Amino acid sequence: MELLDLLREAAPVMLRGAGYTVLFALAAMVGGLLIGFPVAVLRMLPYRLLAWPAGVYVSLMRGTPLLVQMFVIYYGLPSVGIEFTPVTAGILALSLNSGAFLSESLRGAISSISQGQWAASYSLGLGYWRTLYYVVLPQALRVAVPAMSNTLISLIKDTSLVSVITLTELMLSTKEVIATTFQPLPLYLSAAAIYWLLSLLFEALQRRAEQRLNRAHRSR
Repeated sequence: MELLDLLREAAPVMLRGAGYTVLFALAAMVGGLLIGFPVAVLRMLPYRLLAWPAGVYVSLMRGTPLLVQMFVIYYGLPSVGIEFTPVTAGILALSLNSGAFLSESLRGAISSISQGQWAASYSLGLGYWRTLYYVVLPQALRVAVPAMSNTLISLIKDTSLVSVITLTELMLSTKEVIATTFQPLPLYLSAAAIYWLLSLLFEALQRRAEQRLNRAHRSR
């Protein structure tokens, strides 16, 4: 089979898989932020009873392979009566994993804001949560954008692991085409090229977001 004919035949399946890859990565990013922000805040509170479980969660998620976490959620939990569909299990595993990394990025960004701004806000009558929301977070977001964008790019690549729980995305779509064409090398190289292009796209979006945030910051 000629290379161009092979790619023309594989393109619809692989591009559909790439679309699922982007959707899963974005969904996991949203889930990771919903988990990561409260975890970051809990780890900064002066209450060990709250900070300790958050620290254990971060250590556990960062210290174990994502593939193992995925197996535990999809194949292990049904043994105790908890079952998830492949889509739910895949997004849940990616969200829990990315949430740990995002929490550290957000915690570092929040910590980078000077204590003087906290003190000034308190002197104006703002409490902890209002200071965090109105004063600290807008500035911390600008600091956290690069690390958060790196997490999203990592998620694009990490979605390839969800193929092990029969979830259709770019890697599983590529394997399906290989099973019918018996041409692994050009198809795996094509899949790698698609992952690379997606990463370049999100890198460009990251730079644009940084420029907009920096411009807004300088204009104040």
